Amino acid sequence: FPNHGIFLKFQSYLDNEQETREQIRTIVREIEQHAKEATIHLQIIHSKIEKIPSACFEARKCFDECRKGYEQLSKLIPPKQYYRYCDHWLFITQRLIFLISLTVYLEAGFLVSRETAAEILGLQTSQADGFHLDIEDYLMGVLLLASELSRFAKNLVTLGDYNRPLNISQFVSDLNSGFRLLNLKNDSLRKRFDALKYDVKKIEEVIYDISIRGLIPKPISMETNQQTSEEKPSE
Repeated sequence: FPNHGIFLKFQSYLDNEQETREQIRTIVREIEQHAKEATIHLQIIHSKIEKIPSACFEARKCFDECRKGYEQLSKLIPPKQYYRYCDHWLFITQRLIFLISLTVYLEAGFLVSRETAAEILGLQTSQADGFHLDIEDYLMGVLLLASELSRFAKNLVTLGDYNRPLNISQFVSDLNSGFRLLNLKNDSLRKRFDALKYDVKKIEEVIYDISIRGLIPKPISMETNQQTSEEKPSE
């Protein structure tokens, strides 16, 4: 068989490719396990508000473990081959961006930047630098955050916190405005963005409910503060 050597080379290539993908799957499974642990820690926010700081602390420890996994992947993937294999870690990366953005929001009340999220996972932000956090994966994670916050807002009211839903409403409204500035080409992103308006509506319904029940905290004016400070108890 004159072409025997050619086909043996093909088999060698296929064997190496299969081995690489199996190594990737093993690492990704470990990352997924740590992401699940972070998810479990963060779910406590829906029932015990006082546990939020400790939940965020534990979640960050899980992110550190995920970072180790991404470091292994970056060493395994050949240069300029990111998009050849990225389907293996695409969904878990989006999930982790959601978890990171939720953690940062709970800690500080603002949207985590792509640069900060990438740094937490040990990723680059530029495709030219190799293993990086793709912009679309970051955006998908942020959209998942909006859905979680709509659920969080409703549960906060049940737990007797009527102030935080107002902050969530403003935050998600700002997200919605920001995404409207984008011309999204990715089908998955467009579909997820279409769901954002329903998240906004759910939160608006929560705010309306506590409003008509007279549960929205009234801001204390400077004038009231001044009058209070000037009052002295009679002796």
